[in-house]
Amino acid sequence: MIHHIVLCELKLNTTPETLESLVRNSRSLLLKIPEVLNVRSGRNVSPSSDWSFFYSIEVESLEKLSIVLDDPYYLKLHQKFIRPHVATQASESYELDPTKPLKYS
Repeated sequence: MIHHIVLCELKLNTTPETLESLVRNSRSLLLKIPEVLNVRSGRNVSPSSDWSFFYSIEVESLEKLSIVLDDPYYLKLHQKFIRPHVATQASESYELDPTKPLKYS
């Protein structure tokens, strides 16, 4: 199982209401994608952190992750909500099964 995390640095003019909208919309859109098994999103509790917002998804494999990243709901999330309000983002993917060799993820 793959856990994909995206950390987002918001633009300076982003309001708290917009941040709440990012949290809600990321959950609702990502859960519509059949390959997504689990979604998490939220705000950073540390106001001094650059990464004010994050979302993460769990999928069965890297192949399923690539399907998710091309899904219309994922693209809508990025075009309508992420791109206008996020200055920088970083993403990482992790294998959750400790016994599974990474080349078979």
